[in-house]
Amino acid sequence: MGLQAGAILPLVPLTLEREGVDKLTIGIVTAMWAVGMLTFGTRIPRLASRFGAVPVIVSAAVSGALVNTAYTVTSGPIAWGILTFLHGVVGGVPWVVSEIWLNTVVDESRRGRVMGIYGMMVAIGLALGPLSLQVTGVYGPVPFLVAALFGLLVMVPLLPYWRTAPRIRHSADSNFAAVVRLAPLAMFAAFACGLGEQVAFSFLPVYAVGAGVSAQTGTLWLSAFVIGNVAFQWPIGWMADRFDRRAVLAGCAFASTLLVGLLPLVPATSPAVLFVVLLWGGISFSIYPVALALLGQRMKGGDIARANTAFSLIYILGGFIGRPATGGAMDAFGEPGLGGTLAFFYLAATIAAVISWRRKAA
Repeated sequence: MGLQAGAILPLVPLTLEREGVDKLTIGIVTAMWAVGMLTFGTRIPRLASRFGAVPVIVSAAVSGALVNTAYTVTSGPIAWGILTFLHGVVGGVPWVVSEIWLNTVVDESRRGRVMGIYGMMVAIGLALGPLSLQVTGVYGPVPFLVAALFGLLVMVPLLPYWRTAPRIRHSADSNFAAVVRLAPLAMFAAFACGLGEQVAFSFLPVYAVGAGVSAQTGTLWLSAFVIGNVAFQWPIGWMADRFDRRAVLAGCAFASTLLVGLLPLVPATSPAVLFVVLLWGGISFSIYPVALALLGQRMKGGDIARANTAFSLIYILGGFIGRPATGGAMDAFGEPGLGGTLAFFYLAATIAAVISWRRKAA
């Protein structure tokens, strides 16, 4: 999943920017993925419960590969906005179902580390995806076709479990609002993490180009971002199993605030910028598995499916709001608009985590 996402996510904004499309429009087009996911996402637990986890994921993977291929025969913000919407409809299925699967079977004492390993595996794919663009190039049909092939790889480890995957339980008497109220900190953390992560994938290469480096170097910034994800998931997952997860969450959010604030102060041509981006990627992405572990410790039975789906949708909602907001801020204030937008939401997550942590401690 990470490999396919890492390859496809930079392609649309970079191609649109090359065509002279303004950053606000780029933000709106890339946000259509979120619209597709938000429109369809609530149906995912019911489909997985009815047809089985693996058949649903495989069907979505094939459909996503077809959408990726369609980018090669269309052009322009309107057409690509529609394709991005369709990609969101099918692209969220493997992600949501796999997380429900994990939270259903994992033991509580290992939940933080398991979610950390899950995050690390996604991050490895996200890191290799942009690196593949160094071979295929950023523009033209080839990178989109390679991304479609990567999407089909999602099926490979799952086919042996077509009939033996854990059954997804769908509780018909629960609702999404109820599960959000049961774990508000985890849900808000998903929002802040989703905003930061999706903004980075949409705008970090664009930010790099605006700061004075080439488009291919900009994709290397993205690789540094996700290489940090790989390095930090296990140690922070271990901390989430040893210490209060709310305190770990607060630390990750506050460090992310400082790092995005530092980004405009480091010269774009300096090797130090890759180190800052690497730290930011590793620490900020850790918010996701820590919050996912928080969610799993609160939810039981059929509520796990709805809670995980709500968690994923709120993560997507963060990107839906964050992409156009960041694009507009960059149009208004230049490259610093990216760091300022992200710092605001990371700081809000820090405050929420500290309040929850101190309230429980008291």
